[in-house]
Amino acid sequence: MDVDSLLPEPVSLTKALIAAESVTPARGAVFDVLEAALRPLGFAVERFVEGEAPDGPVENLLATRDGSGPHFAFAGHLDVVPPGPGWTSGAFAPEVRGGLLYGRGAVDMKGAIAAFVAAAARVPQGRLSLIITGDEEGPATFGTPALIERMAERGIRPDLCLVGEPTSAQRLGDTIKIGRRGSVVVWIEIPGRQGHVAYPHLADNPIPRLVRALAEIDAIRLDEGNAWFQASNIEVTDLTVGNPATNVIPGLASARLSIRFNDMHSGQDLIARMQAIVERHAPEARVVGRVFGEAFLTPPGAFSTLVSGAIEARLGITPELSTSGGTSDARFLVRLCPVVEFGLINATMHKLDEAVAVEDLVALADLYAEVIRRVSSS
Repeated sequence: MDVDSLLPEPVSLTKALIAAESVTPARGAVFDVLEAALRPLGFAVERFVEGEAPDGPVENLLATRDGSGPHFAFAGHLDVVPPGPGWTSGAFAPEVRGGLLYGRGAVDMKGAIAAFVAAAARVPQGRLSLIITGDEEGPATFGTPALIERMAERGIRPDLCLVGEPTSAQRLGDTIKIGRRGSVVVWIEIPGRQGHVAYPHLADNPIPRLVRALAEIDAIRLDEGNAWFQASNIEVTDLTVGNPATNVIPGLASARLSIRFNDMHSGQDLIARMQAIVERHAPEARVVGRVFGEAFLTPPGAFSTLVSGAIEARLGITPELSTSGGTSDARFLVRLCPVVEFGLINATMHKLDEAVAVEDLVALADLYAEVIRRVSSS
């Protein structure tokens, strides 16, 4: 690989990253490509693998470069979701057609990582870090949380952090994220007693109890939203009995809930509320919840103003400040410092024929370079 040809030009580096297949959890070749691009720029690169199956092993990369001004970190992920069948060209065979670069990860988010590397090559004076995981699209158990632990061991704490998620909606630069809703998943199992449908007095059907509990949960209106967040919502995402027989009362019924919530709630409080409802209808039920992320907000201030100013200067548009969308690793990084998210247009992420406009990749590298300059001089 001709590293020199990759450094100033984000399209070539994006192609090289896409070509290194990295379905979550990612390890190996894709990190080799990124490390080869970073070392000639003066970055010290540390790679480590954490965890075991089923959530691992996961590779992570921490790259640091000394410089003047505040410590500015860029965070992102090299893992991608499985491509699925039906691509026009190979999902890991990057190809430019009609001004678009196609390949899994082009938008989410190898393109943004390549753009930041290109930006760092153009602005050598800033103090920078790259916090890159191979497990954002998966459980995130051994990804960014492990990186944060490693940074604490090294005494590394950034002053500001930009996450390169694809936040733009209609055109590059129209949206930056200053927060995200939280995420909770709840699993419900209600046991019964299996038996013949003709002898219901000898059996115990768990389905009616589960249905009554879900009906009460479905009727909940958690809130109406607030100044920065949309309303919280509870969705039933699975309902399972698994009973193939028409004449058997089942012995178990289960369901799964997914809750996306704003900063008016905490994950554990929501789990406790779901448990209480289910147990009223089925005291013998087993209810297990997991908090995948709490809601967070980086209030509008100096950092979001700086990023917005760079977008306005380069693209002539004023971005919307938003907290919409799913979870991201910003939920972990906000513990360290103010965090905003800004990256490419998200229209094709996780879809067949994921693609980024070549001109947007080039423009994003210019934007990130402008942000680095403004941070380093602040």
